[in-house]
Amino acid sequence: MEKTPNALRKHVVILGRTNAGKSTLFNALTEQNRAIVSAAAGTTTDPVSAAMELIPYGPIVLTDTAGTGDESLLGAQRLAKTQAACRKADAALYVQAGAAAGMMEMLEYEAFRATKLEHLLVFTQCDAGMRAALRGQYAEALFFNDAADLPAVREALAAVLAKQSPENTSLLEGFVPRGGHVVLVTPIDSEAPKGRLILPQTQTLRDALDNGFTCTVCRETELAAALANVKRVDLVVTDSQAFAEVDRIVPREVPLTSFSMLLARQKADFAQLRAGVEAVAGLADGSRILMLEGCTHNHTHEDIGRVKIPTLLRKKTGKEFAFEYASGYDFPADLSGYALAVQCGGCMLNKRELTTRLEKMAAVGLPVTNYGILLAYLSGVLERSCEVFE
Repeated sequence: MEKTPNALRKHVVILGRTNAGKSTLFNALTEQNRAIVSAAAGTTTDPVSAAMELIPYGPIVLTDTAGTGDESLLGAQRLAKTQAACRKADAALYVQAGAAAGMMEMLEYEAFRATKLEHLLVFTQCDAGMRAALRGQYAEALFFNDAADLPAVREALAAVLAKQSPENTSLLEGFVPRGGHVVLVTPIDSEAPKGRLILPQTQTLRDALDNGFTCTVCRETELAAALANVKRVDLVVTDSQAFAEVDRIVPREVPLTSFSMLLARQKADFAQLRAGVEAVAGLADGSRILMLEGCTHNHTHEDIGRVKIPTLLRKKTGKEFAFEYASGYDFPADLSGYALAVQCGGCMLNKRELTTRLEKMAAVGLPVTNYGILLAYLSGVLERSCEVFE
């Protein structure tokens, strides 16, 4: 549980006005002095996150954020960072100092409730009389003054998260029968990390073991020999960049898909991403394409998002496009002007972040697909690679 990747944990943000006691609560819950605590307003400038185990729920990521009501020169930028943290949040702890819970502060809380982010209201800095008065107005409220109040906060937060769908759903379950055999095709090029597999490949291998499947792992150059040595193959999963070559080698009766497409089914709306790729045929010369990279990394001449996909798109359409990039959890506030968005597999992003992104793009009518689905389309194997999902 302690080694659960952050992308597979529930994310919880601590929100509220400046000087409400958010950082004090964050440090108490994580049992670490990660966030600076000060009487000065606006002490927390950027979100501070910590992976932790929330008993009795399990692994989560807890994030402390800059407070609202920051009137400094950088207040607007700090608020933008807080809003970005909310985009990936599955739940929130909304913290309000009881002594300062005036009409303006509570109106701000009511405005927050309209966002529909599941949350718990936590009052700080309250004496017994103040607690009784606030509980009469907000029956569901929690209180935090010191360590004695922590168990109630932990238990309430665990209960909220337990009602939600699990973050770590299986990649392979439903595609392969119990005791089945999976072949994982993992090309090794200059983009491959030295001495290890990339995260989607590692996660798929672990998922196969968790589900009782046996596995063959090989490069595309050894795939034909590997298939000849296995009596039964229930599914072949390949890195998307090798789709065309793997499609030629794998017999038509053997199901074939990619790591990125499995992630699309696990973390996002597969149907939306599948429909989005059809927009490629209608792209005009000079169209702006938003490339969303879930992690930051050094780029080489073999980079999928910055070299291979742009090259294949030009070859497929005969047109030139303007590619723009956003990495990690960065996401443009203004989506106007883009003709297509292409999301990576998202192994480093949590499900809520991907869901929120897709909802925002659907709201403005921006077609979106992902690396795996787009590469399948450009390689001429889209229909075959989607059959397993149908």
